[in-house]
Amino acid sequence: MDATLLHDLNAERAARRACAVVTQLDGGEQRLVRETGLEGDALASEIVAALRTGRARLTEDGRSFINAYLPPARILVIGAVHISQALAPIARISGFDVRIVDPRGAFATPERFPDVPVSAAWPEIALREQPLDPYTALVAVTHDPKIDDLPLEMALRTGCFYVGALGSRKTHARRVERLLAAGLPQHRIDTIDAPIGADIGASTPAEIAVAITASVIEAFRKRRMHAERRGETQAA
Repeated sequence: MDATLLHDLNAERAARRACAVVTQLDGGEQRLVRETGLEGDALASEIVAALRTGRARLTEDGRSFINAYLPPARILVIGAVHISQALAPIARISGFDVRIVDPRGAFATPERFPDVPVSAAWPEIALREQPLDPYTALVAVTHDPKIDDLPLEMALRTGCFYVGALGSRKTHARRVERLLAAGLPQHRIDTIDAPIGADIGASTPAEIAVAITASVIEAFRKRRMHAERRGETQAA
């Protein structure tokens, strides 16, 4: 890999942008392909397949090899509650980076979350320090609109690959009204996973954490790529 390509690749990875390096096996020529630059590429469908799985692959014609480079997928949990205590280790075992944010300092402590970064800042402050992106899932579990609503709105506008919120259908209906009043379009709000998590009949915090992790994994593996997200992220 030449120095220019390596520099560009490292820049994409530092910025948490997905990309791929395509190597022609006959001659060794390499090129960097960004997720945002697939339009018109003859190998677009195969590069998308590699980016979706994060796995290297040989092209169908056997003439090129695709190395995929994805940002580490992460889960931002709004709310340092019992569900979060169960969710953090399950999500980490599943391969996700996890961060907990809750302005209630009595809950957001290293003692309650010994193995993950915890912030007692308000979400709007925490998200300035570590902005959301399409390779982040947002899980809101405080049940408090003053804490949950803004990060939910920001996640929907950013195009996070998963957005989920704890609460009953009645609670979510009120949430939808608030998000509509904030200017979000209905089709974007409809992507919120609420009630949160896979429908497995979960009732305990640990079971709900398993259900949330399952939904996050499904959303990540079936996520839409840049070209599929582009129209929506520009609309709101």
